[in-house]
Amino acid sequence: MPDFIIRPMEDRDIPAIQVIWNETVDAGETLYYPLTEAYFRKKFLLGDGCGRENLLVAEADGKAVAFLHGVAPGTFALARPGKSYLTCMMTARAWRSQGAGTALLARFKEQMRNRGAETLGVSSLNPVQLDWRIPGTPGHDHNNMPGADLQCAGYGFLEKAGFVPGHQEMAMYRNLSGYVLPPAIRGLQARLASEGVYTGPYDVSWNCDFETMCRNVGSDYWRDVLRTETDAWKQNAPNADPRMWADGVRPKGPRALLTAVHGGRIVGFTGPVDLQRSGRGWFTGICTDPGYERRGIATVLFNLLMDAFVRENAQFTTLFTGTDNHAQKIYLSAGLKPVRSFVQMSMKL
Repeated sequence: MPDFIIRPMEDRDIPAIQVIWNETVDAGETLYYPLTEAYFRKKFLLGDGCGRENLLVAEADGKAVAFLHGVAPGTFALARPGKSYLTCMMTARAWRSQGAGTALLARFKEQMRNRGAETLGVSSLNPVQLDWRIPGTPGHDHNNMPGADLQCAGYGFLEKAGFVPGHQEMAMYRNLSGYVLPPAIRGLQARLASEGVYTGPYDVSWNCDFETMCRNVGSDYWRDVLRTETDAWKQNAPNADPRMWADGVRPKGPRALLTAVHGGRIVGFTGPVDLQRSGRGWFTGICTDPGYERRGIATVLFNLLMDAFVRENAQFTTLFTGTDNHAQKIYLSAGLKPVRSFVQMSMKL
């Protein structure tokens, strides 16, 4: 076995890392975009949670033949105590099965233990989010992976290394060309209205309560989305929270919210309506108060969202949903199809 030198990455390693990454992409072993130096620096060196000491290379014959990127505990705004993350790891094809990946992972685990990490995970909680291409499309993409790609070349390595599979998510996709709001949705919308439930764009002057729904759902995230978006309307200004920006780009102004309202309360919600630069309708999720489920509210709101995307000239949309999530039926009925499966993985350190 070669005697690899495991060390932090240096600028001179970037061309070799590009070659390793791009030969993996070209071979169809991963769905990532081809790597440019600008993208590499943006994602791995300048972003939240990055640190050169946690971007390692395995050197042999005087050059980098494998690399690993990860995130240490406490190095980004929403960090969870004791948790570290593995972002990606790749080895040059000519150097595989010779121990480079194992050596990189061993060094990274040691560094994470020294930083107080108790677990190492592969999940959407990692602040370093990597774009990937939807198979069989003209370059349509998604801006993150919620775990390890079950079909990627490295999944077997992760299992063998001791990572334990957990929650599994399905990526779903729809080309929005030809989408038309189904007449049945208007009928369902009218039935809800007859029951006193309004569904459609939200008017901030209504000043509806959303705290009750967020408390019933148990979601601080939805509370933050609704608070920041309604504040943007009240101030006639873009949302000020970077977590709520598509592509990390500050929106031009307040964005439409699609809600279900009953008795002065928001009882369902999706949005905000926005587009990514790639032409993707930016789906952030959908939420219904448990007391209002199974009435068709989420079906109406999701289809209104697809219609809003079309009117904003979105070309496609993608989303993730749990493999056991009943909301799959809503997405399937709106024409989305499963395209890939991902699984969150973790190991104790």
